[in-house]
Amino acid sequence: MGTSVNRDSGSRGPGLGVMGKGGKSRLGVTTGSVVSQLRNMILEGYYSHEERLPAERNLAEEFKVSRGTIRTALQNLEEQNLVTRKIGSGTYVTHRELSSQHDISSITSPLEMVEVRIAIEPQMVRLAITNASHRDLEELRNALRQCEECGGDAEKFALADTAFHMSLAQCSKNKLMYWVYERISEVRRYSQWRIMKAKLLTPERIDYYNDQHRALYEAIASRDANEAIGVIKEHLLGVQDDLLET
Repeated sequence: MGTSVNRDSGSRGPGLGVMGKGGKSRLGVTTGSVVSQLRNMILEGYYSHEERLPAERNLAEEFKVSRGTIRTALQNLEEQNLVTRKIGSGTYVTHRELSSQHDISSITSPLEMVEVRIAIEPQMVRLAITNASHRDLEELRNALRQCEECGGDAEKFALADTAFHMSLAQCSKNKLMYWVYERISEVRRYSQWRIMKAKLLTPERIDYYNDQHRALYEAIASRDANEAIGVIKEHLLGVQDDLLET
């Protein structure tokens, strides 16, 4: 890595280049516009991680601005942690896009996961109360039953608890919400959660969480929005406190 790539400006994808109609470069590009275009080129992979950007002189010619404007733009990008400038060597891309869901799930802590759940699950409950069908509620009740039949086994409860909340996401009838919750649930497959789970899920806590699950199900089944939202908030804030104490 680190070798500058000589690219043909005409080969750039839509929205990335600086060429106007007829192949003529646009004039009067401001520093902010240069920053915006270079930032998009980095984020969209036109310049990849550890790749050296063209020299300031070449960028200035390409954007039809002064080298001072280019230096200011590169400084701005460096402040955004997108590039790093090495004296005598050039400017290199430091931004690296996470390549897969595995990457973000494996580096997300249990506490971060709960913080996101606190942000979205109350709305998920609101949608469930409005949209859940009789069949959806049956599935939610079956998932609740699985939680209650775990007998204090942390491993079984963790799996059943995930299924219960995924069933709740299904009740929302919002495809994007369900997809988001699938991503949240991925976090439970990795080592940080597995280590914490053994300490967190005591038989006493499992019983308490199941009482809250039961109260949540009953509130949703009776279409009691205030009660259901109160229960889910209490449940998640309690889980957050338990994680902090564990």
